[in-house]
Amino acid sequence: MKPIIRVANLEKKFKVPQREKGAAGTLRHLFTPRYREVMAVDGVSFELGAGELVGYLGPNGAGKSTTIKMLTGLLVPSGGVVEVDGLIPWKDRTRYVERIGAVFGQRVTLWWDLPLIDSFELIKPMYHIPEDRYRQNLKMFADLLELDEFIQSPVRSLSLGQRMRAELAAALLHEPKLLFLDEPTIGLDVVAKERIREFIRFANQARETTVILTTHDLTDVERLCERVIILDRGHLLYDGLLSGLVERFEDHRLMVVTLAEVPPDLSLPGLKVPVVEGQQVTYRFDHRTISAAEVLALLNGKFNVMDIEIRRPPIEDTIRRIYEEGLLVNG
Repeated sequence: MKPIIRVANLEKKFKVPQREKGAAGTLRHLFTPRYREVMAVDGVSFELGAGELVGYLGPNGAGKSTTIKMLTGLLVPSGGVVEVDGLIPWKDRTRYVERIGAVFGQRVTLWWDLPLIDSFELIKPMYHIPEDRYRQNLKMFADLLELDEFIQSPVRSLSLGQRMRAELAAALLHEPKLLFLDEPTIGLDVVAKERIREFIRFANQARETTVILTTHDLTDVERLCERVIILDRGHLLYDGLLSGLVERFEDHRLMVVTLAEVPPDLSLPGLKVPVVEGQQVTYRFDHRTISAAEVLALLNGKFNVMDIEIRRPPIEDTIRRIYEEGLLVNG
């Protein structure tokens, strides 16, 4: 099946003014500035099939936002190929924007001083949404996102959680094939985050909307994405299953034990100094060199163990290690 997104050897260079100081501390080249080139995206290639939900990850400055801007047609690449649903985003803008939806973090796309319902009414003619389809989608989204409680309120009066729900509804009213999400849960509480995640899952599974999710909240990724693409300093580090990434680069496990009594000496051969919280003691061990059964035998041989739990480390630890060590997973 033909991919809905095809990116091949994508590049984006920016010219950045280069400031130099003379011997007297004055700025030279004030009227004839010099520039240096910065490669924000360097030879990135990937494909997405229709209906996929992919996490697009990387630290700040990795090139994620630049890539998304090229995919949405806001930036023109310096080189390479970008084709989305048979169109070139920055060349076919009018036809292209009707096929995509976007929610960019805390940036407001709704009309700030108007009631929310008025924003939806203005979107309808912009995207040529038929009346019956508009009413059907609006009712469905209002139910799923609980919009009725604030749909008559001005956008400026909405809480961040309410506004993000409204932005999601607005982005999907015209039933786009592709949805770009940039930090859709940033700054939200736990309940609001889960509501947003449920709606993203609905859009992807029930509406078969292809979703590219950019986020620093890796709980979003764990809950929603099977596949992740990771960038760092403009280069592609990984493109594949999240489970495969974790299996390959997760280098330790956590053994959390509850002891009847916590003795002064908690050391065990081959294990690092544990973290102690009351009667709960957490040991970190390299599961590639010592098994959980061996750790348990050491514990039972020395302590009165009341309860035990084996945990995997937070995914943040694994992803951070990839960033910090510059691990080229696909190389």
